[in-house]
Amino acid sequence: MTQRVDAPEQAIDFNNENANTSANPTFESVLGARLSRRGLLRGSVGSAGTAMLAGFGVSACGGGSDDPAVTPPPVTPPPTGPKLLGFGAVPKSLADVLAVPAGYTASVIFALGDPIAAGVAAYKNDGTDGDFDKRAGDHHDGMEWFGLGADSKRNDNATERGLLAINHEATTDEKLSSYFLHANGGTTTLPRPAAEIDKETAIHGIAVIEVAKSGGKWAYAQNSALNFRLTSLSPIEISGPARGNSQLFTKFSPNGTTTRGTLNNCGTGKTPWGTFLTGEENWFGYFTRGAADDAARSNDKSVTSLKRYGRTQGAASRHGWESGGADDKYQRWNNSKTGTSVDGTDDYRNEMNGMGYIVEIDAYDKTRMAKKRTGLGRFAHESAAFGKVVAGQPLSIYMGDDSRGEYIYKFVSTATWNAADANANDRLAIGDKYLDSGKLYAAKFNADGTGSWVELSLTNTAISGYTTYKFADAADIVINTRLAADAVGATKMDRPEWNAVNPANGEVYFTLTNNSARSANPGSGQYLPDAANPRAYTDMKGTTKQDGNPNGHMVRLKEGTSVLAFTWDVYLFGAEASADKTLINISALTDEQDFSSPDGLAFSKATGICWIQTDDGAYTDVSNCMMMAAVPGQVGDGSKKTLTYTKTDGSKFDVVTPVGKAATADTLKRFLVGPKGCEITGLTETPDGKTIFVNIQHPGESTGMANLGDPAKFQSQWPANAGYGAGKRPRSATIVITKNDGGNIGT
Repeated sequence: MTQRVDAPEQAIDFNNENANTSANPTFESVLGARLSRRGLLRGSVGSAGTAMLAGFGVSACGGGSDDPAVTPPPVTPPPTGPKLLGFGAVPKSLADVLAVPAGYTASVIFALGDPIAAGVAAYKNDGTDGDFDKRAGDHHDGMEWFGLGADSKRNDNATERGLLAINHEATTDEKLSSYFLHANGGTTTLPRPAAEIDKETAIHGIAVIEVAKSGGKWAYAQNSALNFRLTSLSPIEISGPARGNSQLFTKFSPNGTTTRGTLNNCGTGKTPWGTFLTGEENWFGYFTRGAADDAARSNDKSVTSLKRYGRTQGAASRHGWESGGADDKYQRWNNSKTGTSVDGTDDYRNEMNGMGYIVEIDAYDKTRMAKKRTGLGRFAHESAAFGKVVAGQPLSIYMGDDSRGEYIYKFVSTATWNAADANANDRLAIGDKYLDSGKLYAAKFNADGTGSWVELSLTNTAISGYTTYKFADAADIVINTRLAADAVGATKMDRPEWNAVNPANGEVYFTLTNNSARSANPGSGQYLPDAANPRAYTDMKGTTKQDGNPNGHMVRLKEGTSVLAFTWDVYLFGAEASADKTLINISALTDEQDFSSPDGLAFSKATGICWIQTDDGAYTDVSNCMMMAAVPGQVGDGSKKTLTYTKTDGSKFDVVTPVGKAATADTLKRFLVGPKGCEITGLTETPDGKTIFVNIQHPGESTGMANLGDPAKFQSQWPANAGYGAGKRPRSATIVITKNDGGNIGT
């Protein structure tokens, strides 16, 4: 997740990267911008049929969407079964509470700072706590369920006991310091105290915790021997084509086979053999570079790479972690060439090249070192969704790069699927088989609703002959994936966030959360609208203009027999209900359906419901972030729409784009609204679809350090205002949701 809700500008910058300066073409049909004033377009808030609960009440998000199934369930229930979306829509809300439909119960079960080992004290939530490597991290994000049997071993059918693998993406930021973590808000000038930095580095990474249902209630087990954390300092193995490459040589790992930590973990995936995949997203902002580093590197091709990944010389780091002292655990965040070696084995000039991958973790075995699967490319990873798993065929994994103007990718394994591998004991060895060897592709979207996957390989002359960056080998391509996608002319998209595969038909859905850099009159760093990213308009948030595509949209892809081709359409456009339906509210959303900035995405295996979560800054004057439930159709079920705009010179432009069938009250409905300042993200379910786990990230994010001393001035006090935990500082948390009648969530 990258959109920071109502956050200060300095907090947003590192999470809204715009480093794609390639000249990749967009579609020929372009359009101008039409003005939409929110004061004229805003609709009513609505009300009936919803429980507004002061904290434990929250709606459900169907999850486990990236957990592939060899035999997917039907997308709709039998005619005699319960109706999908059979709940009262939750109205929009600006209250500091969680809202769920009537008939649902939710509870907070795991929040920032909660202890996960015996002997660790309860969280005081006043900034004095320590031992964060033995506590819940911050900014709960993507999440997956791993069932446990009575023997504490893997049981894919378990519904009342299991492990939750949870990403801890980031910290709540004001200037340099993560102010809610420190008693006085922390130090906002350099150098920063090592003790503060140690807290912040420890709250990043992932957590695996045991959860169980007893007496009808869910809770996590603090003392479970299965609990563990990975942080930004945990040793992790480099695997795949980049293993041992000189671009990964560091003082810590002179042979380029290991690195320390996983960072800014956002979306997730679950493999057919039962391991956890976590995506490293906006890691580039944690590193600093010296003001004269280009010359120190003799302006070699590493400078091109660093700039393409958002680190120009003189760039400041997000938290100043490099200022903690001479210890390598601090100096590793300085990405400058400071040593004298030719290959970087005496400094951390190459340290950033060890971040930006999909990381595979065996959630059932904390003794196994995690592996960075470099074959899946290096970029701002969101989730990793498997296509349909078919015996005798390769596996396909779909991924997005969440930055403005970045690309959509697919990895296809060399090995073909053997069903016996689903239950292998050495799960990471199976990962070696399927994730370390294969072909990586970038997507091109054509204006006629077709598209192609273009291989990123030296056999492609567009890459072997690329003059901006001279690729040496396959390792160079997976380390510098963005540059390879530039070379082949992949389509620049409006920040590809999560993706998920419809288990009924194998179609692939992507959320394109927003893009402030779309314009029919582009200037520096702006992109012309095109068929796959067709909107460029001005929206008003109060008196503030929001240009580009502030509300975001979703695309979906359908593949046939060829691994290289697909068809596509726009599934939904985010918009406020009363906005102009010819240009903005193209999906004709109502007050019970309108949303902005789609982000988290998952399909329920039990019901087929598509769950859409938002990380919004454009519509937060009307509603806090939310979660939608949708009954998906299929690519091509709608019609083509023509969007006509007028440029500033008076000329008109049309963009024709394929758009999915319009939503109805039975196919799209709001299911959850969160507390103030939060993002709704991370979702998974038990196999029976009767229990849903959802993450609420960074409530109260815009509090600001100046207000830290007065809880009355906190933007949010959730979940403390719901009776969960000590103190009043807001905390990211995991929530469990069930239906009161014991039925499937969303029916």
